[in-house]
Formats: sequence, structure tokens, C-alpha cells
Amino acid sequence: MMSTERVLFVDHTGQIGGAELILLDVVQGRSDSSAFLFEPGPLGNALSERGLPVVTSRWGRGLAQFRRDSSWLKALPLFGRLAAITVELARAVRRHDVVYANSQKAFVLSAIANLVARRPLIWHLHDIISPAHFGALQRRIQVFLANSFAAKVIVPSEAAASAFIDAGGRRSLVEVVPNGLAVEPVPVSRQELRQRLGLPTAPLVGVFSRLAQWKGQHVLIEALARLPGVHAIIVGDALFGEQAYAAELKRQVATLGLGDRVHFLGHRGDVPMLMQAVDAMVHPSIDPEPFGRTLVEAMLAGVPVIATDAGAAPDILEHGRAGMLVPPGDVGALAEALDHVLAEPELLKPQLDYASRRARTHYNLARMLESIGLLIRNVRAGAAA
Repeated sequence: MMSTERVLFVDHTGQIGGAELILLDVVQGRSDSSAFLFEPGPLGNALSERGLPVVTSRWGRGLAQFRRDSSWLKALPLFGRLAAITVELARAVRRHDVVYANSQKAFVLSAIANLVARRPLIWHLHDIISPAHFGALQRRIQVFLANSFAAKVIVPSEAAASAFIDAGGRRSLVEVVPNGLAVEPVPVSRQELRQRLGLPTAPLVGVFSRLAQWKGQHVLIEALARLPGVHAIIVGDALFGEQAYAAELKRQVATLGLGDRVHFLGHRGDVPMLMQAVDAMVHPSIDPEPFGRTLVEAMLAGVPVIATDAGAAPDILEHGRAGMLVPPGDVGALAEALDHVLAEPELLKPQLDYASRRARTHYNLARMLESIGLLIRNVRAGAAA
């Protein structure tokens, strides 16, 4: 069924991260809608391929480098550009029924633009609002603007909902809609896949996420130093000004003498297939995550999962029933869990079968799109009433 609401989808980046993958699903079939991006990039191309007209700001290039945990004092030189983007946004908003902000920066400017444009505003909050991720002033501004101007705040997990409410957000605004995936990996022989990729036949684990300090790739590397003979693939790249961390990871590998056992594969578009090459998928974030797309992808691929016991991971893995949980940043616990999974993989089959069923039931794409579509229709109807 085609959607008739004219929605303006707003995002601050032109890159494609986890939040943008969700956006690319949400826009499917919305031929009357359009997108506003702060900067050009692969996201704009992907949105255009899905039939959306894309407006790219004249002033937004490079703003993604302003980190979400940065002091707002560092943004003072950018205020002129931010004001210009807000004016552009206000013009675009007037041609739509609903504004759908897909990131924190997009939401802040959309809320300010809406002072003039007056359209119902939805914030899809893909983050956990906490001191680990945002500065104090940023948290206060986000929550004030949400309480004042948002019609609804979509979050992907109870962990993200609780963090928003604990920061002062109104409970009535929050709608929990778990991220949904339509990923059905094509089964492939692990041996054949490794041969194709030039990977060893030795025990192999993988981490699949952008390279960022809070994502915890360094914890996995340190754990590998305690596991002789175990190799790892690190899939992902530094997207948002985190190149220094990516360089530090490579120095860490060299310092620990792991150059022949850690394989950096960079950004890849075939993660569901790549996961079938590993004996275990590691999700080593040291700070709570609002969701964990790669957790669900691994569950669908039938790969054992080891994740940190924080954020949404305990919910997704049903507190250990669908995968193993370890304390954040605990190198010893991660090494022990990996050793256990790699030593007796045949004992994990019941857990893997359960994880696969759970992923297909709780985190399917149709369920997510139905929930978000209904929410958009209700928000528009409420504004028209």
C-alpha cells in the first residue's frame, strides 16, 4: 500500500550508518515524500534510488565532524551556517505534512525550523541520551526541544526509552519500535567463503560496526592476545571524525604482535554474508547502545553472539538465552566467553535455533514499517484535527 502523507525526512549526514539503514527502509513506497540532507554522500544516492527527491543543504558539508559529545562552545563558529541550514529547512518543511528527523542534529534544527513552519515533528532517536554519548548542555537542549516541539519520539528499545525519560523527556512522547530487518542470508559454505576472502581456516571471530572508541574494538583486540591461534576480522570504517581511533587500533595490533591474526576489511556492503565466515560474532561496545543491528543479523545468520551486558543487547539476546553476555570493557570475561564458544560449538545449537526464531519474530521489517506508518498517520491526523 502506497503512503500518501508528504513526509520530509531529515538527516545530518550523507554517510550510511546504522540509523541511515533504518531510514532507507522507512522511506520505501513514500513517493510523495522527500529528503533533506545536510551534506552529499552515499545516503543521498540511496534515497534517490528509492524514488525520493533529495534536497542537499548548501551549508551543511562537514558539520557531521562536530561530534555529539563535543562542547557547544566549539559550535559557536558554525552558528551562521546552522542558521542558514535552518532557513533552508523551514522552506522545505512548508511543502510537507510531517517532518521526520532521523538524527540528533537533524532534530535540533528541524525543531527550530518548525517555529516558523508549524508541522508535526517526529524524532527517530537512534541514540541513548546519557553522559557517555552527549554533553550536559546537549542533553538539556535535546530534551527541552523534544518536550516542547516533538509530536512523538521513536526509540528502538526500552533502554533508549528509559534514558530519554531519565534525562527529563516526557513519557507520553515515547514510542518503542524495535528496528526491523529483512535480511535473509543466502547460505554459503564457511570454508568456501573463507577461501574466497583469503581468510584462514583457524578459529575466526568478527566484529561488525563502524570504528569508534565506544564501539569497543580495542577490547576484542586485547582479548585476542589471550587466545593463541584465534583470528579476527574487523569490518567497518571510521565515519564521523574517528579516524584517530582507527589508526590507534592498528597501532594496538602491531604492539601486541597480532598483525597476522587481525584482518581489517574496511566498510563492506555484504555483512550478512560475511558473518557466515566467522565462528562467533562479538559486539564489544563499552557504552550502552540503543539497539544492535549486527546482533540481529548474526542471529539470522545462525552465528553465536557474544555481546556486552548493557543498553539494548540484554533485551535482544533475552538476557542470555539467545547469546552470551559479558560486562562492558572486561577483557578477561570476553576472552573466556570466546574460548567457551570456540571450544564447544556443537553445544550451542539449541541457543542458535532459538535466536533465529526470536530474530524473525521480534525484529522483522514488516512489523517495524507497520508501526512507524501507523504512527505517522496518527501524527498527521492529530495535527489536522
